Amino acid sequence: MTLGDQGFDTGFDTGFDTGAIISTRDLRKSFTTKGGEVEAVRGVSIDVARGEIFGFLGPNGAGKTTTLRMLTTLLPIGGGTATVAGVDVARRPQEVRKRIGYVSQLGGADDLATGRENLILQGRLYGGERSTVTRRAELLMEILDLTEFADRRVRTYSGGQRRRLDVALGIVHEPEVLFLDEPSTGLDPQNRANLWEHVRNLRSHGTTIFLTTHYLEEADALCDRIMIMDHGRIVVEGTPRELKQQVEGDSVILSLHEVDGALERATTALGLEPHVRKMTSDGFDLRLYVEDGSVALPALLRTLDAVEVAIRSVSLSEPTLDDVFLARTGRSLRDAGAGRQEVRA
Repeated sequence: MTLGDQGFDTGFDTGFDTGAIISTRDLRKSFTTKGGEVEAVRGVSIDVARGEIFGFLGPNGAGKTTTLRMLTTLLPIGGGTATVAGVDVARRPQEVRKRIGYVSQLGGADDLATGRENLILQGRLYGGERSTVTRRAELLMEILDLTEFADRRVRTYSGGQRRRLDVALGIVHEPEVLFLDEPSTGLDPQNRANLWEHVRNLRSHGTTIFLTTHYLEEADALCDRIMIMDHGRIVVEGTPRELKQQVEGDSVILSLHEVDGALERATTALGLEPHVRKMTSDGFDLRLYVEDGSVALPALLRTLDAVEVAIRSVSLSEPTLDDVFLARTGRSLRDAGAGRQEVRA
């Protein structure tokens, strides 16, 4: 038995073409604030192919959550058009809801019910027959490694178990599209890696996944294609490999010994170094963007030695998705607004 043979009847023809399962054209949304009109989403056009994992990235305030909420019918569309699973989001929101699953950052399980009870209730709310829902719940608990905990109350679940249950609740009615909003936030690295495997498994069973995340390594590891948003507009889109190939040069990562004054001396001296095109800091870790790391590294080490700054480690890195965003906007996407600072324009 697979994820796609449970026989849920949504009441609609599912014989769509194999083109874009999510499509928007000139999507817009504005909000009225005390300071005036704020345009959160500014003419966004998206095409997501059936059966792919599509990553939607951007810093806080970029407009990605507003876009997600419009696509999932939680916010009315301000302008433009959007279709999900072949259904017009603005005109037929109820039909869209029957075709999608949505896993929010907060989750939606009842803490006082068991995992099994949550799944059966969710399936019944979507109109599934009890026998069908029960079989579906058993299958999902097996696939998502929840069988052992199925009859425990959700309040006893660990963070990883709870998140897997949230995913199961999002797909118990066999949606064509699953929207995952920051699915691994708060999980430790092991639970995050486990969740990634389950997400890949869903894709292999034909579920299209629309993923928002601020974990760049998550997007790189999971997504077939990525779209990066900033200030309400699309900055760039493509496969992770294509995007990283657009960035020229190398990154040098220097970890400094945590000595008073070391960071200030290092950033001042390296900011004058001609090899350095841009520099960001995350605590005592510096990332320097250079044209050729093998050429620049000896000069950088001499510069630090001259100002008596000792380093704990040094490494060369190929371009990352953060480098892509930096190249396009002049700002770092990783930990935007929370710890990493740009120290040279």
